[in-house]
Amino acid sequence: MRRLGPLTRYHLELLVRSHAWLPPFLTFVLLLVVGVTAGDPLLGGLGYGAGVLVPVSAWYVRGVLTADPPAARACLVAAAGPARVHLAALLAALTAALLSAVGGVAALWWTSGPVVNPGAGADPGVGRALLAGLAASVVCALSGVLAGAVANRPVPVRSPYGILAALGLAAAALVVPVSPANAAVRGVVTAARTGRLCVPWGQLLLSVVLVAVVGAGVAALAGRRPE
Repeated sequence: MRRLGPLTRYHLELLVRSHAWLPPFLTFVLLLVVGVTAGDPLLGGLGYGAGVLVPVSAWYVRGVLTADPPAARACLVAAAGPARVHLAALLAALTAALLSAVGGVAALWWTSGPVVNPGAGADPGVGRALLAGLAASVVCALSGVLAGAVANRPVPVRSPYGILAALGLAAAALVVPVSPANAAVRGVVTAARTGRLCVPWGQLLLSVVLVAVVGAGVAALAGRRPE
């Protein structure tokens, strides 16, 4: 476990140097600009921004896993072991996704208008709205990383359609009612209309557990399947 820190930093540095972070980040910014107007209610914008994070986070996973050239990755795997290398890559993608989540919430707060829609029955306040929006964004970031982990190597040995598979799983995470991302986004968006807001702690806990279990399983699988 002590090697995970340096390996995660290596993958983050590689992600930055290779500019593989740029397409998902610019897509995230573009979707926020297109979908949210300055002065819109805060909770509605936070729900939209959280939902956008699901495919963007899955894209970060793809970017991290493909940033290292095959020869360099083979050397890294030989030195540190395939499971550690893969788990560190997923942690690097999760770090990028969480940074985007925090930045997105801050940007939406800066450009937002009132907390709720006109005519809502109550106003939960800016602080509680930001807490719920941040929790929903983290849930969606975790869901996107989960989708990216399942759609890319080593789960499929060869993944020529990894991006499409990841985006398909990300879409499913947003529309399937039992999904933590769906529940978190739906709760925040509904609160913008009604004023009744609950912070999605249950969805956050479930997302953390799912990512931990699936991440550990995928990392273990990386040690059994060839690169």
